[in-house]
Amino acid sequence: MQNPVIILGAQELGVLALDAFQSNDVVVYCFLDDQVALQQKEVNEITVMGNTEDENILKLLGKKCDVFVAAEDSAARKSLTKMLKEDYKVVPVNAIHKFSYVSEHAWLGHGNFIQAGAIVNSNAKVGDNCIIGSRAVVEANAVLEDHVQLGSGAMVNTGVTIAEGAFIGTGAVIVSGVKIGKNARVGAGAVVVADVAAKQTVFGNPAKPV
Repeated sequence: MQNPVIILGAQELGVLALDAFQSNDVVVYCFLDDQVALQQKEVNEITVMGNTEDENILKLLGKKCDVFVAAEDSAARKSLTKMLKEDYKVVPVNAIHKFSYVSEHAWLGHGNFIQAGAIVNSNAKVGDNCIIGSRAVVEANAVLEDHVQLGSGAMVNTGVTIAEGAFIGTGAVIVSGVKIGKNARVGAGAVVVADVAAKQTVFGNPAKPV
């Protein structure tokens, strides 16, 4: 039985993570969020007990509680994950919705969020702290490095590599074998047929830099 989970972040991403844990009958102990207006209130019947630096709550991490980072901003997620490793010697658990599919032959790191309807196929590799939206597909032998975000319905085809921090918009299609560079951004609905450079933003069908 998995330990109760503390979710860092009580806004949209945190609420979705709560749903994923509850779909697997995992108890969520509480939320922590830095927005003062949310603290000491309930979000979907789970109390926001304090902020993300609350030592009285975070001291439970390890033997008594696990943790998941659901901060909205990717830089904040990265910073919180670093804090957890350095100060509390823990890494975030994965939040995988019951109604997603992850092949037993796929490889997953830590702190990933895989939403309802998403598919991660055989021999795909997903690093740490990735977000895979509802109905997104990661095909066989595709690689998602750390902190990658796939919007709902995105299609990552066979042999694609998506570098750290890249963002793939809702409904985008990445054609087989394409490489997406570090911190690149692919617009919603784009069809990417050629490699995308680091920090580049592309839109359209076929996708072009903007």
